[in-house]
Amino acid sequence: MDSLTQIALGGAVGYAVLGNKIGRRAILYGAALGTLPDLDVLIPYAGDVESFTYHRGFSHSLWVHLLVSPIIAWLLSEFHPNTAHLKLRWFALVFLTLSTHALLDSFTVYGTQLMWPLTEYPYGVSNLFIIDPLYTLPLLIGLGFALALKQPSISAIRANKLGIIASTAYIAWSLSAKVMIDQKVEIAMEEKGIGAIAYVSTPAPLNTLLWRVVAVSESGNMTKYHEIYASVFDEPSEVSFQAYPSSPMLLDPLSDNWAINRLAWFTKGLYSVKRQDDNIIMSDLRMGVECNYVFNFVVAQTDAKGIQAINAKKVSARPDFASVGKIWDRIWDPSVNLSPTAPCKPLPLDETD
Repeated sequence: MDSLTQIALGGAVGYAVLGNKIGRRAILYGAALGTLPDLDVLIPYAGDVESFTYHRGFSHSLWVHLLVSPIIAWLLSEFHPNTAHLKLRWFALVFLTLSTHALLDSFTVYGTQLMWPLTEYPYGVSNLFIIDPLYTLPLLIGLGFALALKQPSISAIRANKLGIIASTAYIAWSLSAKVMIDQKVEIAMEEKGIGAIAYVSTPAPLNTLLWRVVAVSESGNMTKYHEIYASVFDEPSEVSFQAYPSSPMLLDPLSDNWAINRLAWFTKGLYSVKRQDDNIIMSDLRMGVECNYVFNFVVAQTDAKGIQAINAKKVSARPDFASVGKIWDRIWDPSVNLSPTAPCKPLPLDETD
């Protein structure tokens, strides 16, 4: 999730655990610890694929949180010697702020390695968009009450707890909505004769009423990915479909390439392969929309000798917010088209990150 949400969640959890003992300082410590796991973005990994696929790794592991929490809790209790008798509460504050950060991240589609080092599997329930005001606002409102008072009060503590309860209830709703959407899309895909070899559903930006679904299918030697939009108010017959070609066979000569295999694994098969001039590009279909995917990697090039692997480089599509305003309309009206109406612009390969 976004940094503001993680700060709010960490602060709310910290205040719920120790707010009645140390007041607003519990919010400060919770907020700081709630952002700590994301500092892994500062690690200088060897390449773009490593940076992409190792993010939300060890720093988001519940096992690592369990290991470091006693140390951090001891340091905090030493810094506040008058709270030495609250070591267990300090431990709870540290562990819960760290672990709820990771768990919340696992509700997005990116992928969070909760069980590292036992497994690097990137858990991603994909029931929340990376920014969702309806999840964050209750936390901020509860914290607002707590911050308004120098001394903890029953009202502030209750308001903070209500914020946590409301945001948690929103997560429960989003999981229910996801089940509803998946059932509708499954029926719609069966009616169209689409069999998916890879599938994901995730909320469209800033809401949980409209969902974007990606399904990869194969038919003979042809591979397609389907960008699907479904509202919780849609009937299965009203679900929107648009298919696009992919050319994974371009990578067949590079079956032993680590970066290509790593991207295929991390995206859980939800990637496209396309050629742009002499470049072969893999795009993560889970994040972004057609023509504007967030994560694209130039992984190979063609020359007189055929297809040659290169040091994979990330390239970003220029954002296009033209269809954002249509999201609200599509929630209620299945005739609203969110698919691109013109061919995709070439990626700016001379501006690779």
